[in-house]
Amino acid sequence: MSLASNKKAHFDYEILETLECGIELLGMEVKSVRKGSTTLDGARALIRGGELYVVGLHIPPYQPKNTDESYDPARTRRLLARTSQITKMESSLHTKGLTLIPVSLYNKGTKIKVELAIARGKKKADKRESIKKRETDREIRRTLKR
Repeated sequence: MSLASNKKAHFDYEILETLECGIELLGMEVKSVRKGSTTLDGARALIRGGELYVVGLHIPPYQPKNTDESYDPARTRRLLARTSQITKMESSLHTKGLTLIPVSLYNKGTKIKVELAIARGKKKADKRESIKKRETDREIRRTLKR
């Protein structure tokens, strides 16, 4: 079950490879994520010192009036992945124009997982092509429905 997804990721980026990893959260953040109030728009992942972090992931407090004032909803959170996976991603990110973005946040049993994607940003012409393809598919569905 998807708790949050980056809807614009497939439009703005060409997804080359995906990876599943865990995320380190506080207790109230877990409740907020399960409530479905998380935003992945504008989030990206970084590799620092051999560890994986997600930046720009906005998780609002579960109970806003009962939260500590020092809580930062957009703080940098550590992602949990194997060292071999991190080195593999790091080596593939050295290619120019590639970035690491979170695509979705979901439950897997009792754990909350993040699906990361190694992606290349689309040019304006590529975005126009995807819009054109989406509109033609919509027209085909409309005509078949009648």
